[in-house]
Formats: sequence, structure tokens, C-alpha cells
Amino acid sequence: MSTSKLNIVLYTPEIPPNTGNIGRSCVALGAKLWLIEPIGFDLGEKAIRRSGMDYWKHLDLEVVPNWERLLERIPHFNPWLFTKYAEQSHTAVNYREGDTLIFGSESSGLPDFIHQAYPERQLRIPMTAEVRSINLATAVGIAMYEFNRQVPLVTI
Repeated sequence: MSTSKLNIVLYTPEIPPNTGNIGRSCVALGAKLWLIEPIGFDLGEKAIRRSGMDYWKHLDLEVVPNWERLLERIPHFNPWLFTKYAEQSHTAVNYREGDTLIFGSESSGLPDFIHQAYPERQLRIPMTAEVRSINLATAVGIAMYEFNRQVPLVTI
């Protein structure tokens, strides 16, 4: 069960360095990282270890086999889905302790059944029309630090 002040969910991540960098960001803010299988790489790959560096051993990480298991493991599920198709900005909502920020895979995003379950919980990180998407690790970092601005996990 998760009692983390911030949960980060990657739905079927595919690129090891993205997950490694996201893991490092989770350690920096004390967030829990959830990976939903299938994962497109072995968690022991050099690329993920290199990206996460020596921080990986401090990461609060849980891998779950599917969406249903994730819902069982996070008792007070308050999701925010990140998608380029959302109309609401990631800065236009009030985050709360215990929230879950959810990101889809690098190639296909989140599946329709998740979007359909939470139509009012979809957020967008602004970008120009010329850009198809921003890097997953960058998007997660932007979202996490906006959360931290509103609900301080780590202060200067």
C-alpha cells in the first residue's frame, strides 16, 4: 500500500534512460515510482542504472502487473492524467498530498480505458503545435516540480 505524499505512475514505460531519470527525480522529492507492466526493458539494464546513478538504491519503487493491481495498492487514489490532448493546464489545478500523477508509454501514451475513466482529471503541459510531444522524463519533472511548488515535499 502506498502512503507516499506523491505517487508517479509510468504505464508500460519503454525507454530505460527515461525511467532512470524519473527515478532520480522521485528520490529528489521523496515520491514513490510505480511501473505498470509490461515494461519495455529489464530493470537491471545499464542504461537505467546509469540514468538513475547511485540514487536508484534509495528509490521507493513498486512494479505492478496491471492497472487493477495499481488501484488496489493505492488506497486513496486521486489521479491526474498527463496527455497532450487535455485542455486543462497542469498549473490550473490544486494538487493535494497523496495525489498520483500518471504518464503513458513513450510511443502510445495512456490507453483509452484510463482516459474514459477520468475525463475530468486530464492535464496538459503547454507546448507549441510544432512539437508532437516532450520527452517523458522532462514531462514528469515539470509535473513533479509543479506539485512540489503547491504541496512542498522538499524546500530550499
